[in-house]
Amino acid sequence: MSIIVINCKNSQLSNQADELAQALDYPILSAGLSLEAKQGMFDYELVLDHQGISLLPTNAKLHGAIRCDFSSAAHAHRRKHGGGNGQAIAKAIGVSGRFMPSVLDLTAGLGVDGFVLASLGCSMTLIERNKVVHSLLRDGLERAQQAASTDTALGSIIERIRLVGQDSKEFLELLSPEDRPDVVYIDPMFPERKKSAKVKKEMQVFHSIVGSDDDSADLLSLALDHAKYRVVVKRSVSAEALGNLTPSYSLTGRSTRFDIFTLNRLPS
Repeated sequence: MSIIVINCKNSQLSNQADELAQALDYPILSAGLSLEAKQGMFDYELVLDHQGISLLPTNAKLHGAIRCDFSSAAHAHRRKHGGGNGQAIAKAIGVSGRFMPSVLDLTAGLGVDGFVLASLGCSMTLIERNKVVHSLLRDGLERAQQAASTDTALGSIIERIRLVGQDSKEFLELLSPEDRPDVVYIDPMFPERKKSAKVKKEMQVFHSIVGSDDDSADLLSLALDHAKYRVVVKRSVSAEALGNLTPSYSLTGRSTRFDIFTLNRLPS
């Protein structure tokens, strides 16, 4: 696993840096440490500055900063031109003009899919157990809420998102019957392919910091007992079915496949 240090680049954020260091049990970078020494001691820096929290490799050649920014141009473009309810993920979840499901995302990551579904009107609960990823996602949601003062549409989307920092299996086991979500969504992390030519920088970070979700098959079995209408699993096109369980049907794109396990008919 990667070794991470917290780097506070704004003295006004020192209290926040102290709180983050305590929550994550990571050291704070000593002032005056040379680049060579830093690279020899740590793999990543969790940077706090006026832009929020970001994750940077100490070896700048690996990739740039990883941050969660829901007010970015890329997110805004998908909100406006992403295809709406015609997107594959919307069809897989069961979003329609007549039904906006509550969705429990058990593998939130940086919240990309959760944000898309919330932008379509779904009520989202995002679960993220990795503390570093959770910190990035929470920071992104907080900054998006601040940006909502000038972007009311963004504010409405963020209001539909609830973030929980907890193990997903533990969350499901403690879930009361009356709180069952309409749909459970799983996008598991799997071991990195050694021969993959280009891997997104987010994937590089996740493989380095999070590792693979070795318990994802157990998570699917548990999810099937707690969803009202369906469980949706996101896979690469060539991947085997999770846990060797045969889905009710699948929606397949160029690189991604959604395996849908139907439990009950969606409301019409």
